[in-house]
Amino acid sequence: MSAFTIIKATPSDARSVGHLFDQYRQFYDQPADLATATAFIQERMERNESVILYARDPAGKPLGFCQLYPTFCSVAAARIYALYDLFVLPEFRKAGLGKALMLAAHDEARVSGIARMDLSTAKTNVKAQALYESLGWKRDEVFLAYHWEPTGPLPSQVAQGKGEAPENIPSSNVITQKE
Repeated sequence: MSAFTIIKATPSDARSVGHLFDQYRQFYDQPADLATATAFIQERMERNESVILYARDPAGKPLGFCQLYPTFCSVAAARIYALYDLFVLPEFRKAGLGKALMLAAHDEARVSGIARMDLSTAKTNVKAQALYESLGWKRDEVFLAYHWEPTGPLPSQVAQGKGEAPENIPSSNVITQKE
């Protein structure tokens, strides 16, 4: 594989990128669901909620993509990108596509006036880590990453007697009276 082009996707590319995104999600143990993947990509682009760069061969076949989510760094008081998705079809890996997509993301950040890009990867994904570090990315040795998933009833539902409050989660809508 020697010839490929990287372009900035538009909503008209949602179907092509959607195929890649569906395979990316399957890589992370999600069930195949092309309709959901394509709809998700279409919506992100229509709402200008992400920037997607994708590689395709001379015939137009999609080979890989990189998705950037615009956000902010409060401390720097600046716009940043979260590089959330990077995927290359398995049969085209080791052909320089991942590196080319990362470099295209660097260019996109520069021309868009982005102060920084952040990404995270699995601790076990040493191949990706090596790529990132070879391109000047620095491992964060100061901050830990956490996530939280909202599950269970809403505090307002608990207050109305429609569910039980999750343990150890205070809410201004749930009043506890101690005797």
